[in-house]
Amino acid sequence: MSASLITTRMSSHTWLSPKSVEQAKIDTGFAPIYVTQPYLPPLEEFIPYLEEIWDNKVLTNGGPYHHLLEEALCKYLGVEHIALFANGTLALVTALQALRVTGEVITTPYSFVATAHSLLWQNCKPVFVDIESTTLNLDPAKIEAAITPETTAIIPVHCYGNPCNTEAIQKIADNYNLRVIYDAAHTFGVQDAGGSVLRHGDLSVLSFHATKVFNTFEGGAIVCPDAKTKQRINHLKNFGFVDETTVVAAGINGKMSEINAAFGLLQLQHMPQIMQRRAEIDMFYREKLQNIKGIRYLPQADQTVANHSYFPILVEPDYPLSRDALYQKLKDHNIFSRRYFYPLISDFPMYRGLPSATRNNLPIATEAAQQVLCLPIYPALSKQDQKRIINILQQEEK
Repeated sequence: MSASLITTRMSSHTWLSPKSVEQAKIDTGFAPIYVTQPYLPPLEEFIPYLEEIWDNKVLTNGGPYHHLLEEALCKYLGVEHIALFANGTLALVTALQALRVTGEVITTPYSFVATAHSLLWQNCKPVFVDIESTTLNLDPAKIEAAITPETTAIIPVHCYGNPCNTEAIQKIADNYNLRVIYDAAHTFGVQDAGGSVLRHGDLSVLSFHATKVFNTFEGGAIVCPDAKTKQRINHLKNFGFVDETTVVAAGINGKMSEINAAFGLLQLQHMPQIMQRRAEIDMFYREKLQNIKGIRYLPQADQTVANHSYFPILVEPDYPLSRDALYQKLKDHNIFSRRYFYPLISDFPMYRGLPSATRNNLPIATEAAQQVLCLPIYPALSKQDQKRIINILQQEEK
């Protein structure tokens, strides 16, 4: 596979060949702009890490870079314990297993499918609850009515990096003796008035996928409240092994490799410029889109430090084009936005038969899924390309 094809696939999340990308450039006169693009430090900075891995010949099983990255992430994120994983989905599944979650679990229909898929893999039943119109996060006011004697946990999602109403969710969990696992895939580096948002709940799960603010090519992590919980999670992600001859749980292989961990250590050095550039892009969008009738963007939630992981807009009825028509218009101009999150998880075949999946039960989530469009945002997005995007949205308004 050619390097150009690999880059195209990672950047776009679509399977465009180099030939089709080049044709699109010819048709429009512009290079394609994708909704996201992985941040990659200069290759020469990564070579010394690879040379050390080649020298010590430790590739996995909690090697030196693995331990260094866990320590560095605890310091950077302001948490005490973190367990690295090969990806965020394995981390979600393991979090459920670590807390022995069973029965019904209340969660959001407005997320990436891995949130609910992890429940099915653990033989749990997702119970979908509607979202808030302002943040698109799980609505605490709707949670209590969904609780039954079979409910054991809540999995909220800090959608687009905006924190949930953690205080209200925790109060409900305490009242009903429920576990809370936060899907914090979008929330790397986000802080509220008390510090890292990852401290909330029983566990918080991160994704370090290539499309995330911080990536390790593929990867994930569980933020743990104490050393004992981290130890159990470490056993579960390594087949249940304690030592060479002792197995204490039916674990899986969820370990992060040394190459991924080394890349993460390098990425951390670049986080200040990554975060700054994302903030600049976010600010420019907000400034230029604020007066376009029919285009609504989300307010900043209760965070003191944001990571600007996405820039979603809602295309409302008074905009001249429907959301899908605008999506196609941008595509015609070689701009590949994404409808995150559409369809709703509850609309997929494995979930739509659940009583909680009916659209009447999820009116706000249903409307958001029909209106949302995530605009391109990544550190390498130029001001010129951002102006191209804004100009198309403004032209349609006229």
